[in-house]
Amino acid sequence: MIVLGIETSCDETAVGIVEDRLTLRSNVIASQIELHAPYGGVVPEVAARAHLEQLLPTIDHALVEAGVRLSDVDAIAVTHGPGLIGALLVGVSAAKGLALAHDLPLLGVNHLRAHVEVAQLEHGELEPPLAALVVSGGHTSIVAMDADGRFRQLGGTIDDAAGEAFDKIARFIGLGYPGGPEIDRLARDGDPTAFRFPRAMAGSGDYDVSLSGLKTAVIRELRRLEAAGIEPDLADVAASFQEAIVDVQVDKTLAAARDQALETLVMAGGVAANSRLREAMGDACERAGVRLLIPSIPLCTDNGAMVAASGANLLAAGTTASLDLAVDPSLPLAG
Repeated sequence: MIVLGIETSCDETAVGIVEDRLTLRSNVIASQIELHAPYGGVVPEVAARAHLEQLLPTIDHALVEAGVRLSDVDAIAVTHGPGLIGALLVGVSAAKGLALAHDLPLLGVNHLRAHVEVAQLEHGELEPPLAALVVSGGHTSIVAMDADGRFRQLGGTIDDAAGEAFDKIARFIGLGYPGGPEIDRLARDGDPTAFRFPRAMAGSGDYDVSLSGLKTAVIRELRRLEAAGIEPDLADVAASFQEAIVDVQVDKTLAAARDQALETLVMAGGVAANSRLREAMGDACERAGVRLLIPSIPLCTDNGAMVAASGANLLAAGTTASLDLAVDPSLPLAG
């Protein structure tokens, strides 16, 4: 069973091909970083136009890399939400065209679920119940996957997503775009205890997090130092800021896993590529006796392989979509 997955929810034009649910055949990404870098963030209209230009060549590249033809493909999977509406429409329209032209089943994939299920390509079939931390530029959610495969929201950000906070602070201190990898790189030379930035909602008794106040605290401290004529070590700023984000994500996620008696944790999404978060979560899970599954870095960021893997699960369950599949920019993971 070969599934071709199309991902165009934001600023990566990506196509992946998966065989028999667990075997990755190809994973091709056409990046738009250079297009959006001058703006310091994703411009939706620019993203949608770039998807239009890049999608068909990316599909061709993925087929060649996988060593298959479209006639070998058994189904077309596509992200239909959440994401940018214009970007989603490009991918869904292309998927419908391929499905109709080649008489193939169409599979509508939830972008967030796909981030979790891509772990099966490297760690084998996921065995719920389990916990998952989905942490990216637009999402920070702590969820439970129950035995029936459905997701339950346990907690998440009440304001900024972790990736959004990384990007905003990176931009404020003059780093490049995307900000997450730049903060990660700079922080490796810094002291994470140099600044004691707030860990909001650390003792709230729930699994929710807040990052807006942290971002504001960093900006206020830098402005205070500037007014006093003090030039801060930006590596220390980056390390201290990153540590504050990591502390909250780790503590809240492990508390949720412990309280829900979940012995497996999947960490997924673009921010799951952050080296300090991977290290800290690994240490915390080892101490807690929780099995941690983290995709390799290329499978953390938006990619087509995750859509193909999630779509293959839908196909195996007999869950297909009709050609009137709609995009949903706010499609939830739980519920």
